[in-house]
Amino acid sequence: MTVRRCADMLVAVAALGLLAPLLLLTGVALLLLDGSPVLFVQTRSGLGGRPFRLVKFRSMNEARGACGALLPDAERTTPSGRLLRAARIDELPQLWNVLLGDMSLIGPRPLLPVTVAAAGEAGRERGRVRPGMTGWAQVNGNTLLSDADKIALDLWYIRNRTAALDLRIIGRTLLVSLLGERRDAAAIGRAHAGASHRRG
Repeated sequence: MTVRRCADMLVAVAALGLLAPLLLLTGVALLLLDGSPVLFVQTRSGLGGRPFRLVKFRSMNEARGACGALLPDAERTTPSGRLLRAARIDELPQLWNVLLGDMSLIGPRPLLPVTVAAAGEAGRERGRVRPGMTGWAQVNGNTLLSDADKIALDLWYIRNRTAALDLRIIGRTLLVSLLGERRDAAAIGRAHAGASHRRG
């Protein structure tokens, strides 16, 4: 077992214990406000492309349009879901995924298997590490980024990850939860430049 994996397990156990009241309160509030199910469970691609069941607090409903298709995500996100997402509370159940070894605290966000397959070689390279609860793309713009930017940032992290960088990401994740998302053009530029240099 690696040092990184040991640290993930210790932090996950401690965090689940400390955050148990918040997790319980959030679950009860969602049940009262939005009904069941409280949790959203979906198959995502993990280390080496191995599928796993990601769990998080549900932030969207199943509203459909006249043709029967699901409405866009923005229209299905509930008021309570927007609040949970802004504070990153919706991701806290993934501490259980970290404890099980499906995820790490820090790493590229887990994607759908079909999305990873469509990304080709970049998707396979993302699978070299466990997906994370937060990552380099999430603290450099996240929803403000294009898919190409996210992949470039993810790959830059994989090629340059250190304990110091992980600590930096944790600190910036806390700032994002308090101040909101901001697109870091410099970090994005470095990530794309690194990808171009690697291809060359």
